Amino acid sequence: MTVVDIPGSKSVTARALFLAAAAAGTTTLLRPLRSDDTEGFAEGLGRLGYRLEREAGAWRVEGRPSGPAVDEADVYCRDGATTARFLPTLAAAGASGTYRFDASPQMRRRPLAPLTEALRTLGVDLRHEEAEGHHPLRITAAGIKGGELTLDAGESSQYLTALLMLGPLTAEGLRIDVTDLVSAPYVEITLAMMRSFGAEVTREGNTFDVRPGGYRATTYAVEPDASTASYFFAAAAVSPGREVTVPGLGTGALQGDLRFVDVLEQMGADVRITADSTTVRGTGMLKGLTVNMRDISDTMPTLAAIAPYADAPVRIEDVANTRVKECDRLEACAENLRSMGVTVATGPDWIEIGPGTPRPTEIATHGDHRMAMSFAVTSLHTAPGMTFDDPGCVRKTFPDFHEAFAALQRTW
Repeated sequence: MTVVDIPGSKSVTARALFLAAAAAGTTTLLRPLRSDDTEGFAEGLGRLGYRLEREAGAWRVEGRPSGPAVDEADVYCRDGATTARFLPTLAAAGASGTYRFDASPQMRRRPLAPLTEALRTLGVDLRHEEAEGHHPLRITAAGIKGGELTLDAGESSQYLTALLMLGPLTAEGLRIDVTDLVSAPYVEITLAMMRSFGAEVTREGNTFDVRPGGYRATTYAVEPDASTASYFFAAAAVSPGREVTVPGLGTGALQGDLRFVDVLEQMGADVRITADSTTVRGTGMLKGLTVNMRDISDTMPTLAAIAPYADAPVRIEDVANTRVKECDRLEACAENLRSMGVTVATGPDWIEIGPGTPRPTEIATHGDHRMAMSFAVTSLHTAPGMTFDDPGCVRKTFPDFHEAFAALQRTW
């Protein structure tokens, strides 16, 4: 058995930083993720005047329920979608101030419109400086009364998460009716974390009610990143007799992406989940299947990368939202698999991958960390020669990924 220590969850770390910044008192975050995305989030908070102390294994955030400590700021969100969507929402709740947000060319291409339109509905003075619905944008804060919203979160659950976390900071609270929702487990993470910071929020079907009253500082432990763990679980699944155990991800885990191991189990891998760990063992059998991955779409590339090793086609459905991630992940996966000689077909929201023997190629990452990490798993069983055009893109969520993956291979 190989035990792999996975770094903290990016999704949980980003939410915890927002909640800590908004809370009354000083919050300590234990084992937060240190990556380009989370460093960018922390840097953005610093530009808004929030005080952070960062040391190995623990970050302390001095909360400001009244909002940013500065009247003006220019915040660069890098490639981080959580930074680019959560920080403008946090700043909008401030009592006063003018704040400009911009991002990398990659993040500028990604959509914001459902979120920024919702903020405008709530009375926020928000202006997109170039393309409507995209960064850069400027916000003039004057507090938010609250009220009722209708939101389409079919493109990204982050729109709903940002507004939910905003709710306790409004004067009267928020009631949000959601017409469509993708990646629903991420919203459950948000609700659980808000409650850990003292917020009152309820859900009935697709209607969310958030009470006003703010947040309370706490000590919060960040669990390992389930999306990152998927690469190591997949590596075990395609390697007969090999086993990977990830501590810290068990039956009580917040992250829906842990459900990826259910897919591996359906394909024939042996999966064991305890209260505080998950283990996957390769059995030498990997069956084809059709699977809906709408709720765990960040792990779609992981499954696509190992699909050629199945005994029949693997069809992944209901993942249209992966086309508006760091890159068009559906087409990027198809492009790389075809380059390896694998038969692939795609549609608006699906990809079907035939069995085959992948040959070495240069992986086109499109600057997307998930392309690099997913196809590292494919490389386990190709002949030598698999390369990556931008291996360093993994710094977005796991700067030491290549070293950790190489260490796994050495143990086998």
